[in-house]
Amino acid sequence: MARPPLAGGDDGPMTRLPLTGGCNCGAVRYEVTAPLVAASYCHCRRCQRRSGAAASPNAHPAPGAFRIVAGEDRLRVWKPEGGGEKWFCGDCGSSLFGRNASHADPVGIRMGTFDEDPGIRPTVRQFVSSAAPWEPVPDDGLPRHPESRHGTPAAARAHPPV
Repeated sequence: MARPPLAGGDDGPMTRLPLTGGCNCGAVRYEVTAPLVAASYCHCRRCQRRSGAAASPNAHPAPGAFRIVAGEDRLRVWKPEGGGEKWFCGDCGSSLFGRNASHADPVGIRMGTFDEDPGIRPTVRQFVSSAAPWEPVPDDGLPRHPESRHGTPAAARAHPPV
């Protein structure tokens, strides 16, 4: 049997495809069938409240490479006014991914939900103007955007500071 292809590159280790992941209770499972194209940190207040952390690391798959393979009926979504969808497990509450059709990379998979190292590292920080005062943004050399990294008014409304 042929070995699965590898994903990864200069920023991370080589990882076997498909990448898999899911929620804490195991009810919802997903896979990513192509190498991830980007990863980012979001420091907006919605992500802080959704995750309970100072920033949310998200990996962005190529179009059509992300799919739910189990538990689709267990998924729940929050669609905030003026923002992208936030998908989570209705059983255990694990935040799994977001979707915002107005973004160039419309799906953001919560990096902590992958089963293994996804082979990519965040390369940008956004909404640093909303960064949590109790955890300084690290001086890691990554580009910083005060608001949305997408730079459009519609995208900026997707992650308002409050």
